[in-house]
Amino acid sequence: METAYIKTPLGIATIIGNENGISVISVSDEGEISKIIPTILQDAVSQLNDYFEGKRNDFDFKLNPKGTDFQQKVWKGLLEIPFGKTCSYMDLSKKLGDVKAIRAVASANGKNPLWIVVPCHRVIGTDGSLTGYAGGLWRKKWLLEHENPTTQQSLF
Repeated sequence: METAYIKTPLGIATIIGNENGISVISVSDEGEISKIIPTILQDAVSQLNDYFEGKRNDFDFKLNPKGTDFQQKVWKGLLEIPFGKTCSYMDLSKKLGDVKAIRAVASANGKNPLWIVVPCHRVIGTDGSLTGYAGGLWRKKWLLEHENPTTQQSLF
């Protein structure tokens, strides 16, 4: 596995992957920025930089997240939420075929290992409120406003 650390407007992003795809993208408040980006991670780094510069609204590098079959199903569902849009945990549970699985869906959402790329930040409460976000609610708010500055602000 190769690792790179890049500066973003929301902190230092860690990108981990190999020839099978990117398995982890996370964010933290501190860290060393990589002086050299491993070749296998350069496309992911470039696409993330484009996203933050407002030049990209989807990603096409190979993903390889590790998780249970259920978590993989939820993460695949997250990938279907369009850029600039949101859905509720209830909506996502219904879409996945089991409205009673809302807590399990929320748990899988919280374990998403691919920050931004698998857009768990686009899931909000049924009442339209911001709900828990592993990276902190301020990051979730920033991401939603970044993706849709005209309509998202009314949510907060």
